[in-house]
Amino acid sequence: METPSTQIIIEDKEKKIRFKSNALQQFLAFASLIVMVIFFSLASPNFFQFDNIIGILLSTSVIGILALGATFIIITSGIDLSVGTVMTLTSVMTGIFITSMGLPVIVGVIGGILTGAVAGLISGLAIAKMNIPPFIATLAMMMIAKGLALVISGAAPIYFTASPEFTKIAMGNIIPGLKIPNAVLIFFVMAIIAGIILNKTIIGRYTFALGSNEEATRLSGVNVNKWKIIIYVLAGVFTGIAGLVMAARLNSAQPALGQGYELEAIAAVVIGGTSLAGGKGTILGTVIGAMIMSVLTNGLRIMSVPQEWQTVVVGIVILFAVYTDVLRNKKAK
Repeated sequence: METPSTQIIIEDKEKKIRFKSNALQQFLAFASLIVMVIFFSLASPNFFQFDNIIGILLSTSVIGILALGATFIIITSGIDLSVGTVMTLTSVMTGIFITSMGLPVIVGVIGGILTGAVAGLISGLAIAKMNIPPFIATLAMMMIAKGLALVISGAAPIYFTASPEFTKIAMGNIIPGLKIPNAVLIFFVMAIIAGIILNKTIIGRYTFALGSNEEATRLSGVNVNKWKIIIYVLAGVFTGIAGLVMAARLNSAQPALGQGYELEAIAAVVIGGTSLAGGKGTILGTVIGAMIMSVLTNGLRIMSVPQEWQTVVVGIVILFAVYTDVLRNKKAK
């Protein structure tokens, strides 16, 4: 029988192994990012220009915030296919609150974030209480959010022309003299917050526990269903913030936009080293993965690669990332 001290030693060894594995994956992802930047810089002189770099960071901000929320869910060995359309729904609801109802911008912003949280709550309840597989539950939420966004908006864009301060949320410059849009700063601030939650709080502890061994976590007396729901709500909050950034960046809520973003977010998480099998992942890795996705898309566009071939290349990258994760899990076993 293992003594408490033996258990502590085993846990410490597991933490060290996980740390080394995460560090290696982050290094490989970062090295891939550097190689891509060098390649596209050599392939096109326009790539490394300041305006293009800002464009890459702006693109990363939306995908990145979505990916931050998805990281928590994937670490639990779950999946969320609804983040793209829920992001759109939060944009639409923000537009309704601010434009149609005439509420203050801050109220509309809070309402948009709460919309994402409610969507996460519904998905979490379906998974935890109704025992519906995450794939099916979030697929259903994806369709529900898509339909609601179209119905509520009347299938027409909602413009924030009457609230010019709204667009400053993403495109303004909160730091004088710094020519970096607020959307980029929001992304990095959210990444720091997500890192603290994942590594320093009880939510993060149970996120890893659920992904490593859910049954053992349940047998240890943890209310697994409760923490699953909390994690999906947390991911919904990140999705709501991504929706606000997207709406503010475009100065409009586009009800037909959003589908497909979930695949890029999941790809960013997996490329960053988070395992689809659960139990392993880092926020830093996700940030690097999101940057890789944005650099890849932007670089192909700069090189005038046709849109259909861009999609093919991104699909190949996603396939390679998932295959790498499969090989990594086989070695771990």
